[in-house]
Amino acid sequence: QVQLVESGGGLVQAGGSLRLSCAASGRTFSTYRMGWFRQAPGKEREFVASINSSGDSTSYADSVTGRFTISRDNAKNTGYLQMNSLKPEDTAVYYCAARVRAFGAYPYWGRGTQVTVSS
Repeated sequence: QVQLVESGGGLVQAGGSLRLSCAASGRTFSTYRMGWFRQAPGKEREFVASINSSGDSTSYADSVTGRFTISRDNAKNTGYLQMNSLKPEDTAVYYCAARVRAFGAYPYWGRGTQVTVSS
């Protein structure tokens, strides 16, 4: 089992950048695939990005491709989401998630961190 805690959210102007972190507990973080999701007010939670356990394979939603970068440091048990060229429509609560399997649902979730982008 792994516990996840997000940090790094905040208020930023459009065009700005933020880096979110996801600190994971447990010694087996390096065996988990990680994902970032977000949920805006009144909308369903949506996929943002994912990265495999070794960090050499990533996937992104079309809406963030070219602007966001997912990464991880297994030595630090931490995952990251670098967000550049932020837009007001990126405003949401951002969650990190983890799973062992390559496919399927994510059973482990953090509590989220708020990102607000002003126009």
